[in-house]
Amino acid sequence: MTMADFDLTQLPTRSPADCHKEATVRQTKKIRQELIELQDRLYAENRRSVLIILQGMDASGKDGLIRRVFSGINPQGVRVHSFKEPTEGELAHDFLWRIHQQTPARGMIQVFNRSQYEDVLITRVEHLIDDAEAQRRFEAINNFEQLLQEAGTTVLKFYLHVSEKEQRERLEERVTDPAKQWKYEAGDERKANQWPAYRDVYEDVFRHCSPESCPWHIVPADQNWYKAHVVAKTLRDALVAMDLQYPASKVKRWEDR
Repeated sequence: MTMADFDLTQLPTRSPADCHKEATVRQTKKIRQELIELQDRLYAENRRSVLIILQGMDASGKDGLIRRVFSGINPQGVRVHSFKEPTEGELAHDFLWRIHQQTPARGMIQVFNRSQYEDVLITRVEHLIDDAEAQRRFEAINNFEQLLQEAGTTVLKFYLHVSEKEQRERLEERVTDPAKQWKYEAGDERKANQWPAYRDVYEDVFRHCSPESCPWHIVPADQNWYKAHVVAKTLRDALVAMDLQYPASKVKRWEDR
């Protein structure tokens, strides 16, 4: 399937039939151990950085994914920022102004829980911008991500693809489960009913903002264990490809003094 004819309804929301949970969970634990060393190398090298963008429908499991993938990794080298509804001060600037302030410094992994893409998603569903403005923002986002890459930031974009049925079950848990009621928001049911509209604008994002240098990864998200595995493996592979090296020691040996 090419991005030109992208259709989310044709993509799976669950793991492949031959993927076994127990074995996959064991592999994920191994990958997380690899991530600990790779992140340490990234932090020590202090030349490049990684930006992870997480998007998905409400209740697609972004918060839980962050815990599952980054638990045990040195917190000095990882930051997470959740983008909420823009403040009055943020709205007084261009839509990328608040985003650029949160991009990763050298040596860091930065996780965006939602991102600049909210400004071409919810804004279109709620008719706050028209198609012409959306096209202008697509171009601005592509240029922004290219700028980050040219400055040494690897950008990984993940869409957590949860089914409509699974989403409704998770939203129901926010009403019935005391441990999850704090997540409930008054607009949850309304957003769930806007599923087709959000699907359409997400597909438009994938068509316009998925260059070869910075593609979207569509992650089946109905099963938390599989979702965490896919994201952890993709991050591990990207860090390995960076060929990260510890810098040479700056301390002179006694015999060289």
